[in-house]
Amino acid sequence: MSASRILPLIDLTSLNEDDTPERVAALCEQAVTPAGAVAAVCVYPRFIAQVAEALGEGPVRVATVANFPSGTTDARRARREAEHALADGADEVDVVLPYLAYAAGERDAALEVVRECRAATDGATLKVILETGRLERADVIRRAATESLELGADFVKTSTGKLKPGATPAAARAMLEAIRDHGRGGFKASGGIRTVADAEAYLALADEVIGPGWVAPETFRLGASALLGAVLEAL
Repeated sequence: MSASRILPLIDLTSLNEDDTPERVAALCEQAVTPAGAVAAVCVYPRFIAQVAEALGEGPVRVATVANFPSGTTDARRARREAEHALADGADEVDVVLPYLAYAAGERDAALEVVRECRAATDGATLKVILETGRLERADVIRRAATESLELGADFVKTSTGKLKPGATPAAARAMLEAIRDHGRGGFKASGGIRTVADAEAYLALADEVIGPGWVAPETFRLGASALLGAVLEAL
């Protein structure tokens, strides 16, 4: 049962510097399975048009990244990247919060990236990557999540997957508590989620913190590449 619950929550992801059109085409072919479809396919911006064409009008959404993975404070550049992504056919943009600036106390400069990208993505889904392994403390993570949600983020996400640690239960709890107390928003766990057991841990945490009826593709995602294979094997 848990594997079938996990499948529609997956953002099937390939964000490797050596990605090719052939690899991305193969990823798109995996997105709709005999057991159901994943939530989204997430790729670098240069592949958005290819993915949009491959997925067509089906149930799988097109996702990409902005300000990725470095998380600079160049808000205008991040906004341009988000605007170009939507023009190319993206439905969702995962933008990196300038986590080093935020952790150093430069919160206004960091949050300006969120503000600009929200303004650029009206009508699309905006996920803000907190890079929780660098924010470290639960109170800082919770505040970053809350402030991102207050600026209109649809989701807050744990990690770029490029740094360790990625997703952790402690960071996830802080983020889920922020979502619960804010009263709106979604959660995405990303970074090191490879097995059904990994995914189950975050589902259980969401059920505990927000309630067993809350998890759905509209509110909860799992960013991963290997997870789909593990889920299909379990099914």
